[in-house]
Amino acid sequence: MQAPETSPLAARFAQLAQDCGTLPAMTFRGDERKATQTGDSTFAYDFAKFWRRVARVTAHLQSTWGVQPGDRVAWLGFNHELQLVTLMACARLGAVFLPLNFRLAVPELQQVMQDAQPRLLVHDTHHADTAQALQGADLQHTHYDSLIATASPRALPLLKMHSDVHGELPLLLVYTSGTTGVPKGAVHTQAALLANARASAWAHDFVPGDKVLSTLPMFHVGGLCIQTLPALLAGVEVVLHPRFDPTAWLDEMHTSRPTLSLLVPATMRAVFEHPRWADTSLACLRGIMTGSSTVPVAYLETLHARGVPVGQVYGTTETGPVSIVLRLPDAMARVGASGWPHPQAQVKLINAQGQEVGPGETGEVCIRAANLMRGYWRADGEPNAGLQDGWFHSGDLGQRAEDGCLTIVGRSKDMIISGGENIYPAEIENQLVTLPGVAENAVVGVADARWGEVPVAVLVRSPDAAGQTLTAEAVLQHLQSRIARFKLPRRVVFMDSLPKSALGKVLKPQLQQLLQG
Repeated sequence: MQAPETSPLAARFAQLAQDCGTLPAMTFRGDERKATQTGDSTFAYDFAKFWRRVARVTAHLQSTWGVQPGDRVAWLGFNHELQLVTLMACARLGAVFLPLNFRLAVPELQQVMQDAQPRLLVHDTHHADTAQALQGADLQHTHYDSLIATASPRALPLLKMHSDVHGELPLLLVYTSGTTGVPKGAVHTQAALLANARASAWAHDFVPGDKVLSTLPMFHVGGLCIQTLPALLAGVEVVLHPRFDPTAWLDEMHTSRPTLSLLVPATMRAVFEHPRWADTSLACLRGIMTGSSTVPVAYLETLHARGVPVGQVYGTTETGPVSIVLRLPDAMARVGASGWPHPQAQVKLINAQGQEVGPGETGEVCIRAANLMRGYWRADGEPNAGLQDGWFHSGDLGQRAEDGCLTIVGRSKDMIISGGENIYPAEIENQLVTLPGVAENAVVGVADARWGEVPVAVLVRSPDAAGQTLTAEAVLQHLQSRIARFKLPRRVVFMDSLPKSALGKVLKPQLQQLLQG
């Protein structure tokens, strides 16, 4: 007889398998084996089958690869249903799941591997060569297919469940994007992931019949923990794509007819520019959620004009990420706002002296909640490194309205101090996105002998006629009537592309180096 589940996350899935066994759990559009055999890459299953797959992979990780509590199991590859199955298997074993950013170069990945020291690296076909190039003490490699193909159900009775698996054990190790320096691993416990799932359920108000279309990379907490994992934990079906493709995203509007999806500014723009955008019905959607960076108001209004409210989820790798939420019923009335803290979160805004600021004043966003990370991996042995008295100091700047609604105005490190005046790049960027001919833009501060810093606007021209004829003079003319004179960029620079992180965030430190070099 199988021992009872001691992992709280696994216990939740075991209960779902019992209560919702025949309800659809997952539709995956990228099954390589099925595509080879039948020409159709779609693989679907219910909650009962999901749990059976978790049981098989758990047994395989333990019996074949010797995974024990505390061991790290790394995943390198595009989104895959087995990625979620493996995460759950790690929860049962008390192991730690480490999703790797497949967009990193081998030396960058090697840096993560040396820090995390995983016992096993699971990879897909596309990234097999990269996986083989990665080295580590006692590191083993396997293709994800082997997790199912060679796991015999007869191994299940031999599974040794560890009675000391509990909610405070680390389960997820996610490395930050490294936009401000060397990437650091944020450690999330099983209890924190469950708390984040509850926050997400509140944020989305999941209802029976909901269906989540998930296309963002699950090596990041945005793709994994804003909608995908919380939806499954709520008993909601997930339609999972290996990676984002605007054509495939639009196809799903009439194929699976999702009710919810998550987009970031870069993927929004790709959808808007698709030739089928205007003719594709979005009637199935009750809402889109967005996050990861400041979202141009024009993008929000484009979706609102199609009758689709766009909610916002503010958070970071360290916060789980769900922290501040603009829920769908409030989306059209508070365009551009970030929303309110979820019910189990506390948020304060502080000045440089650590004092809380009042309504309408700008301060650093600090968060305390059950879904925060436990700390950074190997942070000099300090279990709560990265937190100050339980608070995470985000480095982001926000303002609070009288009714408590928060708006993120930029990052403290991005803020430009020019001649004693504070300039928030997001204010300028939101105006530039409305200028015809501008495909993308970013505003950064560069050193100036007279003013200390001055703003510089970096633009990518759109491929149409408006973009080809766009000049620096036209850019400044557009801004002159929209922002204060001291905020006007001192330079306008055109580039072919902007340096970005995996989720489309502009890497402003790299831009500053280019402009100052």
